[in-house]
Amino acid sequence: MNGSRTLATAARVLRQLRHDPRSLALMLVVPCLMLVLLRYVFDGSPRTFDSIGASLLGIFPLITMFLVTSIATLRERTSGTLERLLAMPLGKAELIAGYALAFGLLAVVQSALATGLALWLLGLDVVGSPWLLLLVALLDALLGTALGLFVSAFAASEFQAVQFMPAVIFPQLLLCGLFTPRDRMQPLLEALSNVLPMSYAVDGMAQVLHHTDMTADFVRDALVVAASALLVLTLGAATLRRRTA
Repeated sequence: MNGSRTLATAARVLRQLRHDPRSLALMLVVPCLMLVLLRYVFDGSPRTFDSIGASLLGIFPLITMFLVTSIATLRERTSGTLERLLAMPLGKAELIAGYALAFGLLAVVQSALATGLALWLLGLDVVGSPWLLLLVALLDALLGTALGLFVSAFAASEFQAVQFMPAVIFPQLLLCGLFTPRDRMQPLLEALSNVLPMSYAVDGMAQVLHHTDMTADFVRDALVVAASALLVLTLGAATLRRRTA
């Protein structure tokens, strides 16, 4: 992998996103607005906001990064940009790494904004370190980026890219333990939830919410989310075709 070509790809993607205010708003502003809305939905029950808000602090960035990344990458495919890039001396791994780096940098900004807002303006009360909360939020955003890059290979239009959300995101949202503890689910559903990365993202947030120190379970949860993102990025590179039409 050539580092300079990867950085050049990331810089090009960031330049394009700079001229797309709607995508930037979706990535940076919408998660913050959702947290504000959630805080005042539970205005009379701060403890409920503490328990649910920490989990959604990781889920909102995952969803928004999935949407923006899948749509933005699909535009590159359908416009022929990816095909032209792959005709140059640019490897698939370098291309995917460049996209992941560009969206990953935005994921850092997004996670920092949402975490800072939740902790210092909305009064989210967590026992553990805010840095651990930020780490899980960032890993979740990177996972959303990886999933978006991956599913863009199977969509022929932006509408189809959005249609992947019910198939990829909603099952994880229902089975992650946000609505009911996973050990109270039907055994088959519990087993399925144990292999879905969002379950570990929610568990990681719960560890920060209830424990002052970094626990072994937190390390496991963070490693599973990070490994899942890396695996999906690898699959995305494998499915990248040299012809997009």
